[in-house]
Amino acid sequence: MITFKPKQISKSLLSVLPERARDVLIKRYGLGANGETFTLEAIGQSYGITRERVRQIENYGIQSIQKSEEYKKHFDLFVEIQKLIDQLGGGLIAEHVFLDEMTNDPIVRNHLYFLLVVGDPFYRGKENPQYNHRWYTERKVADAVEKALRNVHQGLERDELISEHDMLARFRAELTDIADKHGDDVLKRWLMISKQIAQNPLGDWGPADSPNVRVKGVRDYAYLAVKRHGSPMHFREVAGSINKLFGHDAHIATTHNELIKDHRFVLVGRGLYALTEWGYTAGVVKDVLREILTKEGPLTREEIIDKVRKERYVKDNTIVVNLQDTNLFRRLTNGAYTLAE
Repeated sequence: MITFKPKQISKSLLSVLPERARDVLIKRYGLGANGETFTLEAIGQSYGITRERVRQIENYGIQSIQKSEEYKKHFDLFVEIQKLIDQLGGGLIAEHVFLDEMTNDPIVRNHLYFLLVVGDPFYRGKENPQYNHRWYTERKVADAVEKALRNVHQGLERDELISEHDMLARFRAELTDIADKHGDDVLKRWLMISKQIAQNPLGDWGPADSPNVRVKGVRDYAYLAVKRHGSPMHFREVAGSINKLFGHDAHIATTHNELIKDHRFVLVGRGLYALTEWGYTAGVVKDVLREILTKEGPLTREEIIDKVRKERYVKDNTIVVNLQDTNLFRRLTNGAYTLAE
């Protein structure tokens, strides 16, 4: 995608510096043969100077390169990088996304990052709690995108998951003036700027700190598996689905134990689990009967069976047997059932 060799260019630019300034930049940005980067403290210790002095030397080195004839000689490549930022991100792109697009070689990545830092036609937005490091060519675009990302995040419920299609629709609605100028690929790259919204392993979007997005264990994998399935699943099926969808080795017994302990799941039959968010009621069949009759009042046997079957995967006869508990339920003269006094 790029027409130049980052290693060669950075070597050429570094050649204009005194030995110590050159060494500091090589160590800070991992421009050596093995790509190892060093902290300000580590470099300072090797020279017997403070970390602040190292920072001053680093800044001096970058400014010296920018003022050099060598920089002017290679200015076209910085214009090329600017055009890539415009092409890939409409003038704004997350740093990690840009580098991922350019190369998968970690050492070349270091050299390319160094060229971003040295380059003059584009600017860096520093990482903060809301956004990742990002590079832009137009401040107006950066401000509009960052505001839209904030608004999208504020509009999401804590554990809400939405499809990529719906996420892009919400994002477009917030971008107003600039949305129509860019396709979905650019918008998806803009979404990667946010640290507050993210995509889970199945491609759905939500708050980045939600367990439905930042998947950490069997419980979270199980939730996504059942949600993707769309209807109650046996715990053995859930374990198999976790293995299939995520390549995660989920033991059947472990999966069952996690389903039992997690409030996001409700037992709706023998070994069958549904999501609580689907409206299922926790508890045994008698608990479900009691809740239905409390809410609805007297109901016929057929009406009760119909409502319980929406809450539990049980046989009709199991429901009828539970209705015979006279301590809890009473049959009226018209054949309907109600709660016992």
